[in-house]
Amino acid sequence: MIKFIFLTPLCLAATLLPTLAHAQPVQKNKAPTPPARMQAARDAQETAASKDVDVETTLDRSAIWVADRVTFTVALTCHRGVDILTEDLARDKLHLEGLELVGVDSTREDRGQGVTAYRYMYHLTSYKVDQPTQKVGPLRVRYYIKRPGQRVEEVAPAGEVEVPGATIAVRSTLPDEAQTAVFRDARSPRPRAARYASLQSIGLGLVIVSIVPAVLWIGVLVGRARHRTVRKSARRVRHDEQSSLEALQSIDLATEQGRRDAYDRVNTLVRAHLRDACGVPVDGLTAAEVAPALTKRVPRAPADVVASVLAKCEQARYGSNGVGSPQACRDTIQEAQQVLAVR
Repeated sequence: MIKFIFLTPLCLAATLLPTLAHAQPVQKNKAPTPPARMQAARDAQETAASKDVDVETTLDRSAIWVADRVTFTVALTCHRGVDILTEDLARDKLHLEGLELVGVDSTREDRGQGVTAYRYMYHLTSYKVDQPTQKVGPLRVRYYIKRPGQRVEEVAPAGEVEVPGATIAVRSTLPDEAQTAVFRDARSPRPRAARYASLQSIGLGLVIVSIVPAVLWIGVLVGRARHRTVRKSARRVRHDEQSSLEALQSIDLATEQGRRDAYDRVNTLVRAHLRDACGVPVDGLTAAEVAPALTKRVPRAPADVVASVLAKCEQARYGSNGVGSPQACRDTIQEAQQVLAVR
């Protein structure tokens, strides 16, 4: 009887020990750590943003040659009266690694029922040969709830959506294992052979020899030009003027054509005298411009008489009032004779 009393507790202990050994302690639910809460909030925000704004990016090609063009297109569709801040898609917000931005094209489409579609096309190129893989960084675009009468500057962003980047392979004819692009050989040029080195002095001598005839020919041309500009002698000038005056006396001034011819000859005679006898360059000058030029060269000359004669000749030749009377033509010829006396 005593043995049975002592054995019973031992048997119960042997039976319960395996069960207690396999039993696991009860753990309480722990609160998520701060990074986990931040990630969960970010995921919830991106999920909400994906319902408001749809994002799609495309590349018209996945690989380019150096200096080729590639277009990176970003398409955003805003739902339920939501709109985006377009300044987040400006050209200065695009992050590029190795690529260069050539230009940006953008479109906006209103699809009705509060849906707006944006399309941004970034035209890129690359001039780097030492970076086989070049990238377009991701963008974060803010969006807001549209309300009537509210300006964009006054709205607060309701969230943001991420635009994924892209990777572009740049192909080159240079070998891939080359670390740097060496386009010129750094070695100094080899010296020329002796028979070729002497050609330099021979060429310089030929150039000098060819310059001498050119200089002589230029001197001849200048001498001829000076010879052509030599004024006539005083005797030759007087002889020509006397012949012109005699020709004027033989013109019939009673007819209008005769008077017109007389005015033409007077104008030519006076201008030739001022040029050959007085040395005044009157070619191309009007009657009003001849007087100051004559006074500067010959101070005592009757500049007013010269200007009057030439003005009458211009009026008769180009005026709309006719050539005037025969007596006015004779008076002009007498004034011209006074001008011819100036030396």
